[in-house]
Amino acid sequence: MNDPALPLAWPADAAARTLSARRQAVMAAMAISFLWLAATAWLRPLTLPDEGRYAGVALEMLRSGHWAVPTLDGLPFFHKPPLFYWITAGAMSLFGQVEWAARLASLLAAALGAGAIYALVHRWSGRRMARLTLLVLLTQPLWFIGAQFADMNMLVAGCISATIALLAHAALKRRDGLPWRRALLAAYAFAALGVLAKGLIGAVIPALVMLVWLATLKRWRTVMALLWAPGIAVFIAIAVPWFARMQWEFPGFLHYFIVVQHFARFALGGFNNAEPFWFYPVALTALSLPWVAWLGLALKRGYWQRVSQEPVLALMWAWLAVVVVFFSLPQSKLIGYVLPAVPPLACLIADAAARVRTSRLRATAALAAVLCLGVVAGVAWHPLATNRHMAKALAARRLPSEPVFFIDDYFYDLPFYADLHAPPLVVDDWASPEMLMHDNWRHELADAAAFVPRTGASQLIGDAALAARLCAATRLSWVIATDAVAPRYPFLKWAEAIERGNDSTLWRVDRRSPLIARSLGCH
Repeated sequence: MNDPALPLAWPADAAARTLSARRQAVMAAMAISFLWLAATAWLRPLTLPDEGRYAGVALEMLRSGHWAVPTLDGLPFFHKPPLFYWITAGAMSLFGQVEWAARLASLLAAALGAGAIYALVHRWSGRRMARLTLLVLLTQPLWFIGAQFADMNMLVAGCISATIALLAHAALKRRDGLPWRRALLAAYAFAALGVLAKGLIGAVIPALVMLVWLATLKRWRTVMALLWAPGIAVFIAIAVPWFARMQWEFPGFLHYFIVVQHFARFALGGFNNAEPFWFYPVALTALSLPWVAWLGLALKRGYWQRVSQEPVLALMWAWLAVVVVFFSLPQSKLIGYVLPAVPPLACLIADAAARVRTSRLRATAALAAVLCLGVVAGVAWHPLATNRHMAKALAARRLPSEPVFFIDDYFYDLPFYADLHAPPLVVDDWASPEMLMHDNWRHELADAAAFVPRTGASQLIGDAALAARLCAATRLSWVIATDAVAPRYPFLKWAEAIERGNDSTLWRVDRRSPLIARSLGCH
């Protein structure tokens, strides 16, 4: 105890212990988040069209072994970057072709976003506020359901949340004269992953949030400090190679991905899901019940003065406002787009609810948890749309060599549930001038075929080619046709109807049947 050097070590030791305890708390928060969100991820079938589409692309990647180029029906599918497909294909290779593996990317991202907001609030606003923020976030229906949905929205939301939290952490540490560049480097890495998750918004949203936040704090020097060359180099090293390779292999890729899929969707009309400007504020409020009711407690006299004095609160408002306004500008709106706004909203609700009695908080949390579980259970009991039963019937009867044809629709989840190792042939009038006039599955496949015309011509066929392919089959072929067009194909009158789906039927076509052969014109 008389060692004069010992007291000098105490502050460093105490700081190290505090840092270690904080890291353990963050890891525990992420583990709890994942377990809670994943517990019911297996209950319901894949939802159409989005979950079926993206899980199907990942399955094609796994089946083909071509991990660089995402494909839909064997054709390059460049609507989104590959990070979701890489994670999902890897999950299915490890855990099998099951729903929760198809949703693992979203589950991991939701846990990442929860851990990011928890870590930031824990460091700068205290442990109690961090725990309450985590509780609110994990029992908000939008975050809970988004975590169990197999698409890119939660993946990019998790990356955006991690990027903003790390950038803010770096800025606050720089303000206090603490080491900050390691956090900044990690922020650039997560921004790059966000770009690989869903495109430019993975970097644009965090940049806008930080610009608005630091502008309100009048910290312009911090803005310049965050533009750090080593961080930019890390961002380029992670994000750019895939895009460069796709442009090299498929000339016109960058125009399609950036101009058509980014700027046109943002600035122009004509895409699906057109909604009014106020859609997201209303939807975000409704899907944050019952927690959002407590937010009104905060909006009292003097609150905004307090916000101006507390950087974390100011960050949360800037974060929430930027995301909601940004995604409210385009006409095309999907509820999943606004997921990056949920973590800051949870923190703002937690700040207001911190003044509420513990018994009321527990009651609100219980009601919110029941609401989350009830929604998932309800959808599992009455699926919105699925071809799972039809796909299982196909898988039970079909031999791997027997071809599969889709007529008048693309049944996105059928390759997943039927375990197809080769993409089906899709029958439609692909020469129709209306093909590219609607934002639908036909447009998706036609766009994909434009990158590989020869492969496209063999996968996307017309009625004449359908008859020729059926006649060329060794014996059995399988046709899934919508009820709307089935009467246009006389041979289906003599085929065996195996299973009914959503306004569609699975048919077994035996070319050895004289009636079928005559209807097809087989020789």
